[in-house]
Amino acid sequence: QVQLVESGGGLVQAGGSLRLSCAASGRTFSGYVVGWFRQAPGKEREFVTTIRWIGGITYYADSVKGRFTISRDSAKNTVYLQMNSLKPEDTAVYYCAARASTEIYYRPSEYNYWGQGTQVTVSS
Repeated sequence: QVQLVESGGGLVQAGGSLRLSCAASGRTFSGYVVGWFRQAPGKEREFVTTIRWIGGITYYADSVKGRFTISRDSAKNTVYLQMNSLKPEDTAVYYCAARASTEIYYRPSEYNYWGQGTQVTVSS
């Protein structure tokens, strides 16, 4: 079992930055793929980015490419999401998710473990 805990959300003005963290307990992220998803009110949960722990391969949704960066810290068993140039449309609850695999997945249904979510609000 993997327990995921997100942190780092908050309120920021458009153009600002936030860094989200996803810390794992129960086991290490080694051999896992870890993704970030977000869900705005009245909308479906959508893919933001993902990282394959082995090799550090990353993928991004077009809507965040060039503004968001996913990274990992093996010593801390933590995945980060650095969000720059934030826009009001980035406002959502952000979720960290994980799956034991070396493949890359983009759909929420493909992930087994989820954090509780952290609210990100970008004001205009």
